[in-house]
Amino acid sequence: MRLPSTAHTSRPWRIHEIAPDFRVEDVWALPTPGGPDDLARLVRQFARGSGDPVPSPVGRALFAIRWKLGALLGWDKPADGLRSRVPTLRDRLPADLRDGERGPDLTAAPFTSVYQTHDEWAAEMANKTMHGVMHIGWVPDGNGGHRGQMAVLVKPNGLLGAAYMLAIKPFRYAGVYPALLRSIGNEWRANTAR
Repeated sequence: MRLPSTAHTSRPWRIHEIAPDFRVEDVWALPTPGGPDDLARLVRQFARGSGDPVPSPVGRALFAIRWKLGALLGWDKPADGLRSRVPTLRDRLPADLRDGERGPDLTAAPFTSVYQTHDEWAAEMANKTMHGVMHIGWVPDGNGGHRGQMAVLVKPNGLLGAAYMLAIKPFRYAGVYPALLRSIGNEWRANTAR
């Protein structure tokens, strides 16, 4: 379920001090009911990438088109990524986070872990269009349990990045996020049953 930006901005996440120049693009409640200490399990699920990272035919088609466009237009060259065009957010971490657990990188998507705490995890990626952060928080669900909450933070790269983010918005809402959330929930339930 999509949530208002305040579901992310009203919480005392550490990402606020690290990425104040990024805007909140999307916030979603994840179908991952659990206990207060289950964020690490969710992070392992993301990192392991055993499910399809784009779990719908529409989403796969959209990503295939995006990667083709990126190749044609040179959007995804290493020179436009982390530590080349933009410094990694790890360079901004305060000492306690820098010295703490980093968390795993994703295997099925081009995200590099920035940090992990007991209740939040952040991973980043960058290309010629934007620098983005996937922030996963672990929050009370209002019924005595907890669940994951995903926020997407972005820093578009100029007019190209702003136009790109605007152009893909309807596709994210219609074809990518609903299927992704179903996939996350299905894998969570399957892992819980084991």
